[in-house]
Amino acid sequence: MKTLLKIISIVILFLFIGCKSAKNVKDTGELNSKLSTKQIIKEHDKRKTKFKTLQSRVRVEYTQKNQSQTHSFNLRMEKDKTIWLSATLGIVRVKITPTNVSFYNKLDNTYFDGDFSLLSDLLGTELDFNKLQNMLLGQALFNLGNGNYNAEVHEKSYMLHPKRQNDLLEIFLLLNPTHFKMDSQQISQMLKRRMLQINYKNYQEISNQILPQDIKIIAVEDDFETIISMEFKSVTLDSDLRFPFRIPSGFEEIVIK
Repeated sequence: MKTLLKIISIVILFLFIGCKSAKNVKDTGELNSKLSTKQIIKEHDKRKTKFKTLQSRVRVEYTQKNQSQTHSFNLRMEKDKTIWLSATLGIVRVKITPTNVSFYNKLDNTYFDGDFSLLSDLLGTELDFNKLQNMLLGQALFNLGNGNYNAEVHEKSYMLHPKRQNDLLEIFLLLNPTHFKMDSQQISQMLKRRMLQINYKNYQEISNQILPQDIKIIAVEDDFETIISMEFKSVTLDSDLRFPFRIPSGFEEIVIK
């Protein structure tokens, strides 16, 4: 299971974006306890990021068992179609589409080529490209438009949660009152001793778009914890981009059992 979590963590590692020449977004909004659930969700939906392509440098600190590594990646994204990442000299490269998750690692000559079942197993709920895209853009991972959520004020955020939580999956979504993007997304499976928490520490504004600047992910299974901290720099929007990806010959496939 730890091998599974490690591979999933590698994929999650590559799923986040930021902003170029952007100004910090200060939290100036005031909480309004009179806002209805419908109004909060409507404001959140209005903030959906609009672009065709995005490119960014991402600085990532990856921590397991009190041991940390820091790396930089080039991220390219074509909205609704492709998420692509590449380390220096293409040593590690990732390509995610609506139907496929693929990556290879030249350091150990291995590759993975499969579907979203790895990520779905980690979270205990069905994942797809749109949900991952929402996650990295600071949007809600789950559909809020089905009317099954309640809202309340929680500290400095609006908190949304399903009207009926269950023992298998608990969901808490915290929205920022300034721009109604996510402050945090928290998903727990208490019976399986699993927890995923995604904290959006800061946002930036570029071309009138609000995008994450610093994100911290905490993934826990039993007593095994992975922490991923990310800083996003040098973003450009709507440039012409390529997404080259070819698994080198002779590499060994990673098979999850």
